[in-house]
Amino acid sequence: MSRALIWLGLILACLLTAGGFYAWHKAIPYEEVIDRGPSPEAQANPYLAAEHFLRQQGLAVEHARSLERLATLPAKGASLLLLSERSNMTPRQVDQLLEWTQAGGHLLLVAEAIWDEETQDSGDLLLDRLQLRQAFSDDFDQPPSARKGKKPDLTRLYVDNETAPAFFSFDTDFTLTDPRHLAQFSANSAKSSHLMQLDLGHGRVTVITDSELWKAPAIGLHDNAWLLWYLTQGSDVTLLSNTDVENLFSLLLRYFPQALVALAALILLGLWRAGVRLGPVQAPAPKARRQLQEHLNASADFLLRRSGQGSLLQALQRDILRTARRRHPGFEQLDTAGQWLALEHLTRQPSSIISQALGPLPAKRLSSADFSRQVASLQTLRNAL
Repeated sequence: MSRALIWLGLILACLLTAGGFYAWHKAIPYEEVIDRGPSPEAQANPYLAAEHFLRQQGLAVEHARSLERLATLPAKGASLLLLSERSNMTPRQVDQLLEWTQAGGHLLLVAEAIWDEETQDSGDLLLDRLQLRQAFSDDFDQPPSARKGKKPDLTRLYVDNETAPAFFSFDTDFTLTDPRHLAQFSANSAKSSHLMQLDLGHGRVTVITDSELWKAPAIGLHDNAWLLWYLTQGSDVTLLSNTDVENLFSLLLRYFPQALVALAALILLGLWRAGVRLGPVQAPAPKARRQLQEHLNASADFLLRRSGQGSLLQALQRDILRTARRRHPGFEQLDTAGQWLALEHLTRQPSSIISQALGPLPAKRLSSADFSRQVASLQTLRNAL
Protein backbone atom coordinates (compact mmCIF):
# COMPACT_ATOMS: atom_id res chain seq x y z
CA MET A 1 0.00 0.00 0.00
CA SER A 2 2.82 2.44 0.86
CA ARG A 3 4.66 1.52 -2.36
CA ALA A 4 1.57 2.42 -4.43
CA LEU A 5 1.33 5.81 -2.75
CA ILE A 6 5.01 6.47 -3.48
CA TRP A 7 4.53 5.70 -7.17
CA LEU A 8 1.42 7.89 -7.27
CA GLY A 9 3.32 10.79 -5.72
CA LEU A 10 6.17 10.42 -8.23
CA ILE A 11 3.74 10.43 -11.14
CA LEU A 12 1.98 13.57 -9.86
CA ALA A 13 5.34 15.32 -9.33
CA CYS A 14 6.38 14.50 -12.89
CA LEU A 15 3.12 15.80 -14.31
CA LEU A 16 3.38 19.06 -12.35
CA THR A 17 7.00 19.54 -13.45
CA ALA A 18 6.12 18.93 -17.08
CA GLY A 19 3.12 21.29 -16.91
CA GLY A 20 5.18 24.06 -15.27
CA PHE A 21 7.96 23.70 -17.87
CA TYR A 22 5.44 23.89 -20.70
CA ALA A 23 3.73 27.00 -19.22
CA TRP A 24 7.12 28.70 -18.69
CA HIS A 25 8.14 27.93 -22.25
CA LYS A 26 4.90 29.32 -23.73
CA ALA A 27 4.51 32.35 -21.42
CA ILE A 28 5.27 35.73 -23.01
CA PRO A 29 6.10 38.63 -20.63
CA TYR A 30 4.50 42.01 -21.31
CA GLU A 31 4.17 45.41 -19.66
CA GLU A 32 0.88 47.13 -18.90
CA VAL A 33 0.54 50.79 -17.93
CA ILE A 34 -2.40 51.53 -15.67
CA ASP A 35 -3.63 55.12 -15.79
CA ARG A 36 -4.73 56.10 -12.28
CA GLY A 37 -5.64 59.65 -13.28
CA PRO A 38 -4.03 62.89 -12.15
CA SER A 39 -2.24 63.04 -8.84
CA PRO A 40 -3.73 64.91 -5.88
CA GLU A 41 -1.22 67.71 -6.50
CA ALA A 42 -2.40 68.09 -10.10
CA GLN A 43 -6.04 68.07 -9.01
CA ALA A 44 -5.36 70.80 -6.46
CA ASN A 45 -3.30 72.93 -8.88
CA PRO A 46 -4.54 73.01 -12.51
CA TYR A 47 -1.36 74.87 -13.55
CA LEU A 48 1.05 72.29 -12.13
CA ALA A 49 2.10 71.13 -15.60
CA ALA A 50 2.71 74.75 -16.63
CA GLU A 51 4.94 75.28 -13.60
CA HIS A 52 6.98 72.15 -14.37
CA PHE A 53 7.37 73.24 -18.00
CA LEU A 54 8.71 76.67 -17.04
CA ARG A 55 11.17 75.11 -14.59
CA GLN A 56 12.40 72.82 -17.35
CA GLN A 57 13.14 75.97 -19.40
CA GLY A 58 15.39 77.23 -16.59
CA LEU A 59 12.96 79.77 -15.09
CA ALA A 60 12.48 80.20 -11.36
CA VAL A 61 8.81 79.58 -10.53
CA GLU A 62 7.05 80.08 -7.22
CA HIS A 63 3.44 79.67 -6.17
CA ALA A 64 1.83 82.49 -4.12
CA ARG A 65 -1.53 82.40 -2.33
CA SER A 66 -2.29 86.11 -1.91
CA LEU A 67 -1.27 89.57 -3.10
CA GLU A 68 0.76 90.11 0.07
CA ARG A 69 3.64 88.63 -1.90
CA LEU A 70 3.88 92.01 -3.69
CA ALA A 71 5.35 93.56 -0.56
CA THR A 72 8.58 91.56 -1.00
CA LEU A 73 8.46 90.76 -4.73
CA PRO A 74 10.99 92.78 -6.75
CA ALA A 75 9.53 94.39 -9.85
CA LYS A 76 12.46 94.25 -12.25
CA GLY A 77 13.00 90.85 -13.84
CA ALA A 78 9.79 89.38 -12.42
CA SER A 79 6.52 88.19 -13.96
CA LEU A 80 3.32 87.94 -11.92
CA LEU A 81 0.62 85.68 -13.41
CA LEU A 82 -2.94 86.34 -12.19
CA LEU A 83 -4.72 83.29 -13.56
CA SER A 84 -7.46 82.82 -10.96
CA GLU A 85 -10.71 84.56 -10.08
CA ARG A 86 -10.30 88.07 -8.63
CA SER A 87 -13.83 89.52 -8.46
CA ASN A 88 -13.25 90.57 -4.82
CA MET A 89 -10.15 92.60 -5.58
CA THR A 90 -10.23 96.02 -3.92
CA PRO A 91 -9.19 99.36 -5.50
CA ARG A 92 -6.21 99.46 -3.12
CA GLN A 93 -4.97 96.11 -4.40
CA VAL A 94 -5.41 97.31 -7.99
CA ASP A 95 -3.25 100.34 -7.20
CA GLN A 96 -0.57 98.09 -5.69
CA LEU A 97 -0.48 95.90 -8.79
CA LEU A 98 -0.21 98.84 -11.16
CA GLU A 99 2.50 100.51 -9.07
CA TRP A 100 4.45 97.24 -9.03
CA THR A 101 4.10 96.99 -12.83
CA GLN A 102 5.14 100.59 -13.41
CA ALA A 103 8.29 99.92 -11.40
CA GLY A 104 9.39 97.37 -14.01
CA GLY A 105 7.38 94.21 -13.46
CA HIS A 106 5.46 92.13 -15.96
CA LEU A 107 1.80 91.56 -15.05
CA LEU A 108 -0.17 88.88 -16.90
CA LEU A 109 -3.90 88.66 -16.19
CA VAL A 110 -7.09 87.11 -17.52
CA ALA A 111 -9.96 89.42 -18.52
CA GLU A 112 -12.89 88.32 -16.37
CA ALA A 113 -15.87 90.57 -17.18
CA ILE A 114 -17.72 91.81 -20.25
CA TRP A 115 -17.82 95.52 -21.02
CA ASP A 116 -21.21 97.13 -20.43
CA GLU A 117 -21.95 100.00 -22.80
CA GLU A 118 -24.73 101.40 -20.58
CA THR A 119 -22.69 101.67 -17.38
CA GLN A 120 -19.41 102.23 -19.23
CA ASP A 121 -17.57 99.69 -17.10
CA SER A 122 -17.18 95.92 -16.79
CA GLY A 123 -16.92 95.39 -13.06
CA ASP A 124 -13.33 94.17 -13.50
CA LEU A 125 -11.48 96.99 -11.74
CA LEU A 126 -8.06 96.01 -13.03
CA LEU A 127 -9.16 95.60 -16.65
CA ASP A 128 -11.04 98.92 -16.59
CA ARG A 129 -8.00 100.74 -15.24
CA LEU A 130 -5.98 99.39 -18.17
CA GLN A 131 -8.65 100.79 -20.56
CA LEU A 132 -9.04 97.46 -22.35
CA ARG A 133 -12.41 95.84 -22.93
CA GLN A 134 -13.68 92.30 -23.34
CA ALA A 135 -16.76 91.42 -25.39
CA PHE A 136 -18.45 88.38 -26.87
CA SER A 137 -17.18 87.37 -30.28
CA ASP A 138 -19.36 87.05 -33.37
CA ASP A 139 -19.39 83.24 -33.04
CA PHE A 140 -20.71 83.28 -29.47
CA ASP A 141 -24.40 83.20 -30.45
CA GLN A 142 -24.03 80.43 -33.02
CA PRO A 143 -26.00 77.25 -32.16
CA PRO A 144 -24.05 74.09 -31.32
CA SER A 145 -25.18 72.49 -34.58
CA ALA A 146 -23.40 75.22 -36.55
CA ARG A 147 -20.19 74.69 -34.58
CA LYS A 148 -20.23 70.91 -34.81
CA GLY A 149 -17.64 69.61 -37.21
CA LYS A 150 -16.20 73.08 -37.70
CA LYS A 151 -12.43 73.32 -37.79
CA PRO A 152 -11.12 75.02 -34.62
CA ASP A 153 -10.24 78.67 -35.08
CA LEU A 154 -6.72 78.94 -33.70
CA THR A 155 -5.13 82.18 -32.56
CA ARG A 156 -2.02 83.27 -34.43
CA LEU A 157 0.99 85.26 -33.28
CA TYR A 158 3.66 86.43 -35.69
CA VAL A 159 7.11 86.76 -34.16
CA ASP A 160 9.97 88.75 -35.61
CA ASN A 161 12.42 86.79 -37.75
CA GLU A 162 9.92 83.91 -38.07
CA THR A 163 8.09 83.19 -41.29
CA ALA A 164 5.35 80.97 -39.83
CA PRO A 165 3.09 82.09 -37.00
CA ALA A 166 2.62 80.31 -33.68
CA PHE A 167 -0.81 78.79 -33.02
CA PHE A 168 -2.74 78.77 -29.72
CA SER A 169 -6.11 77.36 -28.67
CA PHE A 170 -7.76 80.35 -27.00
CA ASP A 171 -11.51 80.27 -26.43
CA THR A 172 -12.96 82.07 -29.45
CA ASP A 173 -16.20 83.04 -27.67
CA PHE A 174 -14.51 86.17 -26.33
CA THR A 175 -12.51 88.99 -27.83
CA LEU A 176 -10.46 91.93 -26.56
CA THR A 177 -10.79 95.46 -27.87
CA ASP A 178 -8.41 98.38 -27.52
CA PRO A 179 -10.46 101.57 -28.05
CA ARG A 180 -7.49 103.87 -27.31
CA HIS A 181 -4.96 101.87 -29.33
CA LEU A 182 -2.64 101.39 -26.36
CA ALA A 183 -1.56 97.80 -27.12
CA GLN A 184 1.94 97.22 -28.48
CA PHE A 185 1.04 93.89 -30.09
CA SER A 186 -1.78 91.37 -30.07
CA ALA A 187 -2.59 87.77 -31.02
CA ASN A 188 -5.72 87.23 -33.09
CA SER A 189 -7.89 84.48 -34.47
CA ALA A 190 -9.97 84.92 -37.63
CA LYS A 191 -12.44 87.40 -36.09
CA SER A 192 -11.26 87.98 -32.50
CA SER A 193 -8.31 89.20 -30.46
CA HIS A 194 -7.27 87.04 -27.52
CA LEU A 195 -3.99 88.56 -26.33
CA MET A 196 -2.88 92.16 -25.96
CA GLN A 197 0.24 93.58 -24.41
CA LEU A 198 0.82 97.22 -23.51
CA ASP A 199 3.61 99.15 -21.81
CA LEU A 200 2.98 100.65 -18.37
CA GLY A 201 5.74 102.82 -16.95
CA HIS A 202 8.91 100.75 -16.89
CA GLY A 203 6.93 97.49 -17.04
CA ARG A 204 4.35 95.84 -19.24
CA VAL A 205 0.92 94.23 -18.91
CA THR A 206 -0.33 91.21 -20.87
CA VAL A 207 -4.09 90.59 -21.01
CA ILE A 208 -5.59 87.33 -22.30
CA THR A 209 -9.20 86.24 -22.72
CA ASP A 210 -8.75 82.89 -20.95
CA SER A 211 -6.04 80.70 -19.45
CA GLU A 212 -7.53 77.27 -20.22
CA LEU A 213 -4.80 76.67 -22.82
CA TRP A 214 -2.23 76.45 -19.98
CA LYS A 215 -4.09 73.79 -18.03
CA ALA A 216 -3.55 70.08 -18.54
CA PRO A 217 -3.97 68.57 -21.10
CA ALA A 218 -4.45 71.67 -23.31
CA ILE A 219 -0.94 72.93 -22.52
CA GLY A 220 0.48 70.13 -24.65
CA LEU A 221 -1.47 71.17 -27.74
CA HIS A 222 -0.24 73.43 -30.56
CA ASP A 223 2.16 76.15 -29.29
CA ASN A 224 0.35 76.78 -26.00
CA ALA A 225 3.33 75.93 -23.79
CA TRP A 226 5.68 77.94 -26.00
CA LEU A 227 3.48 81.03 -25.58
CA LEU A 228 3.76 80.81 -21.80
CA TRP A 229 7.54 80.63 -22.07
CA TYR A 230 7.63 83.43 -24.65
CA LEU A 231 5.71 85.81 -22.39
CA THR A 232 7.75 85.05 -19.26
CA GLN A 233 11.22 84.41 -20.71
CA GLY A 234 14.12 86.01 -18.88
CA SER A 235 12.15 86.61 -15.65
CA ASP A 236 11.32 84.97 -12.35
CA VAL A 237 7.72 83.76 -12.46
CA THR A 238 5.25 84.07 -9.59
CA LEU A 239 1.92 82.36 -10.18
CA LEU A 240 -0.87 83.71 -8.01
CA SER A 241 -3.72 81.21 -7.70
CA ASN A 242 -5.83 82.84 -4.99
CA THR A 243 -6.59 86.58 -4.95
CA ASP A 244 -9.70 86.50 -2.77
CA VAL A 245 -9.91 89.33 -0.27
CA GLU A 246 -9.49 88.19 3.31
CA ASN A 247 -12.60 88.29 5.44
CA LEU A 248 -13.07 90.52 8.45
CA PHE A 249 -12.12 87.86 10.98
CA SER A 250 -8.80 87.07 9.29
CA LEU A 251 -7.95 90.77 9.08
CA LEU A 252 -8.80 91.28 12.75
CA LEU A 253 -6.74 88.22 13.66
CA ARG A 254 -3.78 89.61 11.78
CA TYR A 255 -3.86 93.24 12.90
CA PHE A 256 -5.81 93.18 16.19
CA PRO A 257 -5.15 89.83 17.91
CA GLN A 258 -5.20 91.44 21.35
CA ALA A 259 -8.69 92.82 20.74
CA LEU A 260 -9.97 89.38 19.73
CA VAL A 261 -8.43 87.81 22.85
CA ALA A 262 -10.05 90.46 25.05
CA LEU A 263 -13.41 89.93 23.35
CA ALA A 264 -13.20 86.16 23.83
CA ALA A 265 -12.30 86.63 27.51
CA LEU A 266 -15.24 89.02 27.95
CA ILE A 267 -17.64 86.51 26.38
CA LEU A 268 -16.32 83.72 28.63
CA LEU A 269 -16.70 85.91 31.73
CA GLY A 270 -20.26 86.79 30.71
CA LEU A 271 -21.16 83.12 30.24
CA TRP A 272 -19.55 82.24 33.58
CA ARG A 273 -21.45 85.04 35.34
CA ALA A 274 -24.73 83.96 33.79
CA GLY A 275 -24.13 80.41 34.91
CA VAL A 276 -23.28 81.20 38.57
CA ARG A 277 -26.12 80.56 41.07
CA LEU A 278 -27.38 83.44 43.21
CA GLY A 279 -27.12 81.39 46.41
CA PRO A 280 -26.27 77.98 47.77
CA VAL A 281 -28.07 74.94 46.47
CA GLN A 282 -31.26 74.42 48.46
CA ALA A 283 -31.36 71.14 50.31
CA PRO A 284 -34.34 68.91 49.61
CA ALA A 285 -37.19 69.19 52.09
CA PRO A 286 -37.27 66.46 54.72
CA LYS A 287 -39.81 63.73 54.16
CA ALA A 288 -41.55 64.40 57.53
CA ARG A 289 -42.51 67.90 56.45
CA ARG A 290 -45.89 68.42 54.78
CA GLN A 291 -47.48 71.47 53.22
CA LEU A 292 -50.95 72.76 54.04
CA GLN A 293 -52.26 71.68 50.63
CA GLU A 294 -51.02 68.19 51.25
CA HIS A 295 -52.85 68.15 54.62
CA LEU A 296 -56.07 69.37 53.00
CA ASN A 297 -55.85 66.79 50.23
CA ALA A 298 -55.22 64.04 52.74
CA SER A 299 -58.15 65.17 54.94
CA ALA A 300 -60.52 65.31 51.94
CA ASP A 301 -59.48 61.84 50.85
CA PHE A 302 -60.08 60.54 54.38
CA LEU A 303 -63.57 62.10 54.62
CA LEU A 304 -64.47 60.83 51.16
CA ARG A 305 -63.49 57.29 52.05
CA ARG A 306 -65.10 57.38 55.52
CA SER A 307 -68.34 59.36 54.99
CA GLY A 308 -68.86 59.05 51.23
CA GLN A 309 -69.84 61.62 48.63
CA GLY A 310 -73.21 62.44 50.16
CA SER A 311 -71.87 63.81 53.41
CA LEU A 312 -69.43 66.09 51.63
CA LEU A 313 -72.08 67.45 49.25
CA GLN A 314 -74.58 67.95 52.10
CA ALA A 315 -71.97 69.86 54.09
CA LEU A 316 -71.52 72.25 51.17
CA GLN A 317 -75.27 72.67 50.75
CA ARG A 318 -75.71 73.47 54.46
CA ASP A 319 -72.89 75.99 54.28
CA ILE A 320 -74.64 77.73 51.35
CA LEU A 321 -78.01 77.83 53.14
CA ARG A 322 -76.39 79.14 56.33
CA THR A 323 -74.69 81.96 54.41
CA ALA A 324 -77.96 82.77 52.60
CA ARG A 325 -79.80 83.16 55.94
CA ARG A 326 -77.26 85.77 56.99
CA ARG A 327 -77.56 87.66 53.71
CA HIS A 328 -81.37 87.43 53.39
CA PRO A 329 -83.50 87.86 56.59
CA GLY A 330 -86.39 85.39 56.72
CA PHE A 331 -84.72 83.05 54.24
CA GLU A 332 -85.46 80.00 56.41
CA GLN A 333 -89.20 80.77 56.33
CA LEU A 334 -89.39 80.55 52.53
CA ASP A 335 -90.30 77.40 50.72
CA THR A 336 -87.81 75.66 48.40
CA ALA A 337 -88.87 77.62 45.30
CA GLY A 338 -88.64 80.90 47.22
CA GLN A 339 -85.21 80.03 48.56
CA TRP A 340 -83.95 79.22 45.08
CA LEU A 341 -85.41 82.51 43.78
CA ALA A 342 -83.70 84.41 46.61
CA LEU A 343 -80.38 82.65 45.85
CA GLU A 344 -80.77 83.56 42.17
CA HIS A 345 -81.16 87.20 43.20
CA LEU A 346 -78.23 87.11 45.64
CA THR A 347 -75.71 85.19 43.49
CA ARG A 348 -76.71 86.37 39.98
CA GLN A 349 -76.47 82.74 38.94
CA PRO A 350 -79.00 81.05 36.60
CA SER A 351 -81.65 78.83 38.09
CA SER A 352 -80.13 75.77 36.39
CA ILE A 353 -76.93 76.11 38.46
CA ILE A 354 -78.93 76.59 41.68
CA SER A 355 -81.22 73.63 41.04
CA GLN A 356 -78.27 71.41 40.14
CA ALA A 357 -76.34 72.41 43.25
CA LEU A 358 -79.17 72.30 45.87
CA GLY A 359 -81.33 69.59 44.34
CA PRO A 360 -81.77 66.22 46.06
CA LEU A 361 -78.73 64.01 45.89
CA PRO A 362 -78.94 60.72 43.96
CA ALA A 363 -78.98 57.54 45.97
CA LYS A 364 -76.29 55.81 43.92
CA ARG A 365 -72.64 56.80 43.92
CA LEU A 366 -71.72 59.50 41.41
CA SER A 367 -68.94 59.08 38.88
CA SER A 368 -65.77 61.12 39.34
CA ALA A 369 -66.80 63.55 36.57
CA ASP A 370 -70.33 64.03 37.95
CA PHE A 371 -69.04 64.44 41.52
CA SER A 372 -66.52 67.07 40.38
CA ARG A 373 -69.24 68.90 38.42
CA GLN A 374 -71.56 68.91 41.47
CA VAL A 375 -68.81 70.24 43.76
CA ALA A 376 -67.96 72.95 41.20
CA SER A 377 -71.61 74.12 41.13
CA LEU A 378 -71.75 74.31 44.96
CA GLN A 379 -68.46 76.21 45.13
CA THR A 380 -69.72 78.66 42.47
CA LEU A 381 -72.77 79.44 44.60
CA ARG A 382 -70.78 79.75 47.81
CA ASN A 383 -68.23 82.07 46.23
CA ALA A 384 -71.01 84.25 44.76
CA LEU A 385 -72.72 84.84 48.13
